[in-house]
Formats: sequence, structure tokens, C-alpha cells
Amino acid sequence: MQAFPSSLDRALVLRVIVAGGLVAGVLDALDAVIAFKLVLGIDPMPIYQFVASGAFGPSAFSGGLATALLGLVIHFVIAFSAAAVFTLASVRWRALIARPAVTGAAFGILVYLVMNHVVIPLSKIPASAFSLPLVLNGVIGHALLVGLPIAVAARRAFDNANAPAARPLRAREAA
Repeated sequence: MQAFPSSLDRALVLRVIVAGGLVAGVLDALDAVIAFKLVLGIDPMPIYQFVASGAFGPSAFSGGLATALLGLVIHFVIAFSAAAVFTLASVRWRALIARPAVTGAAFGILVYLVMNHVVIPLSKIPASAFSLPLVLNGVIGHALLVGLPIAVAARRAFDNANAPAARPLRAREAA
């Protein structure tokens, strides 16, 4: 793993995490509001109470605006965590930012799978009915609206700064 030689490099990595996490969090939140309204007719407050129910169980649904806001905070903590994982991995494995469309989409799908097959089952979130439209939206949405913006943020920042995960040389550039 490449060491960070200066505080500027740490600041750059932190900016990438914040930018990627913020964009991914906003886009994913908007996607959830639109998809759940269109498919199930659900308004935004219960969506984020559902997120809060991961910590508080079904009682989150009776917590009003407070638990919905807490769910929104949890949502952004997850988005920033995803951005941190990809950004820090891209410092070590520079190939992650060589093709951000591919690696970002794959990372977004990985985030979706981990959330739905590891995090949610281990949480207090109550079971919900299967919905093919929501699953498809979740997979595609996480690829395009979570993973892709995080990877693009990393690529742009590291390419522009030429550090710490600069674009790897292609074979013809190295010759």
C-alpha cells in the first residue's frame, strides 16, 4: 500500500470520500423515494423509518419524523462508508480507477449485495415482501447512482492531483 507522504494527500483522500459519499447518498436517497413511491406508493418518511428500523426494529415506524431523520443519517453514514472503502482500496489498487465505469458499477452492485444479504439480515429490519421491480431498481441504481459516482470522484481527484492513486500507465504509454 502506498504511504501518504503528506497531510495534503490525506486531505485529498478525505475530500474524495466526502464528495463520493455525498453524491452517492443524495442520488440513492432520491432513487429510493421515487422507486418506492412508484412501485409501492410509499412516501419518504416510512422509507427512512425503515432504514432506522435496522437499529430500532419495528418501533422505528412509530417514531415519526425523528426516526425518519435518523434513518436518513444512517443512510448517509452507509454512503460515506462505501465511498471510504472504494477510495482507500483505489489507493492500494490503482486499477480500480483506470476504468471507473466498470469498477464503479461492479462496486455499486457489491454494495447492494452486501447490504441486502449481510447487513439487513443481521439488523432488526423486519422482513418485507419480494418485489422484482425494486430488486432490479436496487441493483441498477446502486451500479449507476452509488458505485459509479464514487469511482468517478476517485478517478477525477487522483488524476487531477496525480497522487496517491494516479492513473496506471498503459502498455503503450510505458514504452
